[in-house]
Amino acid sequence: MIDPFLEASPVLKKLEDAGFEAYFVGGSVRDFLLKREINDVDIATSATPDEVKRIFPKTVDIGIEHGTVLVLVNNGGYEITTFRTESDYQDYRRPKEVTFIRNLKEDLQRRDFTMNAIAMDRNRKLIDPFNGFIAIQERIIQTVGSPNDRFQEDALRMMRAVRFVSQLSFQIESGTFQALAKLVYLLDNIAVERKRSEFEKLLIGKNKTKALNILLEANIYSYLPGLKGNRQQLEEFRSFNSGNLNKNEMWSLLIFCINLKEKEIELFLKEWRLALKEIREIQQVVHFLTKRLEQDWTIYDLYSAGRDHILSTEKLYHVINGTNEVQSIEHWIKLYETLPIKDRSEMNVTGNDVMDWFNKRGGPWLKETLLTIEENILAGNLDNDKEKIKEWLMKCNQK
Repeated sequence: MIDPFLEASPVLKKLEDAGFEAYFVGGSVRDFLLKREINDVDIATSATPDEVKRIFPKTVDIGIEHGTVLVLVNNGGYEITTFRTESDYQDYRRPKEVTFIRNLKEDLQRRDFTMNAIAMDRNRKLIDPFNGFIAIQERIIQTVGSPNDRFQEDALRMMRAVRFVSQLSFQIESGTFQALAKLVYLLDNIAVERKRSEFEKLLIGKNKTKALNILLEANIYSYLPGLKGNRQQLEEFRSFNSGNLNKNEMWSLLIFCINLKEKEIELFLKEWRLALKEIREIQQVVHFLTKRLEQDWTIYDLYSAGRDHILSTEKLYHVINGTNEVQSIEHWIKLYETLPIKDRSEMNVTGNDVMDWFNKRGGPWLKETLLTIEENILAGNLDNDKEKIKEWLMKCNQK
């Protein structure tokens, strides 16, 4: 497995050779100390963006006003950000003023939590002025400095704290939690898309139950789209053993718990700014889940749902009923695999064929006829063979 720090070390060395400080910072250092998988590494440097661009031949300005330059090396890229301080936050989210500095400690001081305020040089030596390593060892989420200040600078940090509870199974330090509960109303100032991003990560974390407890305890849920006034429903949502559900399945379970009508589902998910493709996926799963909770699958429903929706529906069905899913899923998937067709496009007849046979233009009759053919193929009453379908249709037409 490739070591991302080793791979990025030449970038740090190049900055150092030019007379600047450079360190790995943020989530990658935290995850390294937790022995978690590392995706991207972030680099902080005393070099200004212009100085970074003079050192590296290939760069992209991706956030230069905040000091970030993307450096392109070895078919990849690294975000390099100048040490900075921030002041005069607008809308409880964005700093009005960014000042480039040469001091690492001051840069680390502006970060959200102590566990994210650790720097590491290319020799793996830690620079940890705020005892972030101790916080990681004790599995504590604590702000750098005053939690009131940190949350008023950027209210999204409150949701990040709860998301980290879910992902890392950490606890929020008591003073940090008290400030969070007091300032939760500031979440009204945060864009829905940003809240959704944190909420979705929370929903698929290993310790989601504890995180959902905090959403309720600190009243965060009242500042999330469509959830205000749904405490009892969220308590039910939290109570399910949903560890093996993916993101869209968790959305489907939430919709089931808050008991939305079919027409309300799209409005609810649009309020959360989900993409239309995801909305349609979730609507489909909820549709089949509603039917499945009332009865077993019919052949036509298995066909209409398709393999992925059958799997999601069955997982949810067994989470809701607290039953073992494995044998049931195997049974329904085996039945699905025996279907003569899995999609209408697999029918060996087209609408044009049918119109030619009857010498008629298209209309509602054509849709009904194709549906009848489809249903009879699925039921095993009719072979998926063009000539046999034609013969069968002509006989039916004579009756």
